[in-house]
Parts: sequence; C-alpha cells; structure tokens
Amino acid sequence: MAKKKNNKPMLSSATKLGMIALLIPIAITVYVLTFFAWKELQTLPIFEKLAQQKAIEEIQQHFDMNIPEKYIPIYVAAEEKYGVPWTLLAAHHRIETRFSTIKTMVSSAGAEGHLQFMPCTFVGWKHPTCSGLGKGNITKAELMNPETIAKYGGFGVDANGDGIADPYDIEDAVFSAANYLSKYGAAKGNIKNAVFEYNHSKEYVEDVLYYYKLYDDYHDDLKAAVLINNE
Repeated sequence: MAKKKNNKPMLSSATKLGMIALLIPIAITVYVLTFFAWKELQTLPIFEKLAQQKAIEEIQQHFDMNIPEKYIPIYVAAEEKYGVPWTLLAAHHRIETRFSTIKTMVSSAGAEGHLQFMPCTFVGWKHPTCSGLGKGNITKAELMNPETIAKYGGFGVDANGDGIADPYDIEDAVFSAANYLSKYGAAKGNIKNAVFEYNHSKEYVEDVLYYYKLYDDYHDDLKAAVLINNE
C-alpha cells in the first residue's frame, strides 16, 4: 500500500502574516500616490475644461433652448461696456430670433438682423424718411455707416471695429441692443421700462422678462463656466 504524501504548506503562517504586514503599507502608499496623481491631473487645463463643460450642460438643462455658448462672451462684453445684464441681452435674442435660428432675419414689419432693429431705430429717427413704425427708406450703405448713424442719432454700433455697424453681424447687433436698452434705463435697473421701449407690447415684455429672470438665476455661474471654457 502506497504511503500518503505529506503535503506541507509551502509558506508557514508566520511567513504569510509577515508578507501581509509588508504588503499593507505598500498598498497604502500606492493608493495615496495614485490619489494625489489623479488630483494633480484634474488641475490640468483639459480636465478643467471638461468640468466646466459639464457645469454648462447641467445649467442649460433648465432652459427650453440652450443659450449658444459662442454668443455668451459677446453678451458679456456688451454687459461690461453698457452695464446691461448679459442675461437680458440673451433673453431679447431668444425672443427676437430664437438665438438667430429663424429662417429670415427680416420681420413682416421690416425689423432686421439678429436683434430685429427697425431701420429708423438703428440709423436714427432724424433720417428724413423715418416715420410710422420706422421702416423708412434707408439704403443699406446708410444703415451700416457709423457716420450716418451718428448724424441721425441712431443706436447702431460698430462693435468689432470693422468700420460697419451691421444689424446682421452678431457683435454689432448685440452691442446695439445693449446701447438701446442702456439708454432707456436697463443699466440702472429699470429693466421693465427698457424692455417696453424696445417693443411696446405687454406680451413682449412678459416674454422677455420671463427668460431674463430664468437666465439671471445662473448669471454668474454660466458666465464663469463659459468664459473659462473658452480660454
């Protein structure tokens, strides 16, 4: 009859405990180093941008239409120059042309561009053809000429310094709207009156103020997230 083999453990209990005791601090060290390495990686620009993009997306979920990120720096720049809340400019843009997504930038009444200016308001009501609703008989060259606008007291602005004040250029349009709203009190907090002057309609005022208040709840957070993300 064959003898049974004596299968002794390769490592004694004491050796195993010793190895475990040795591996624990190594594991803790690896964990700590990995943790701090990950924290350091999160400070890199690409991780900061990803975090800011996530923040932007979370805020935008509160809106029926996303505010296009490319427009927010323009609103903010206009806010800094004219003192009109950038969120109010965004609200006007949302109501006027759904953030410039409508098929035509000319209304049935003759309002033009991203923020729907009547030609006489843009170039100035002192223009000899201006009356009624303000469509006038204004040539394209007159409408976009800063000197002509200054002559007739209009609200058109050459925001990007290209020598043209163009209601179909997003920067010029936003700055022109800010200029208008500022002149009618928005920069001093008289928001409702300024919006009414932009369009003498109670429904229009209510619609713009609805979006203004909605956007303004995230005024600083969305502004900071977008500006950092665009650096």
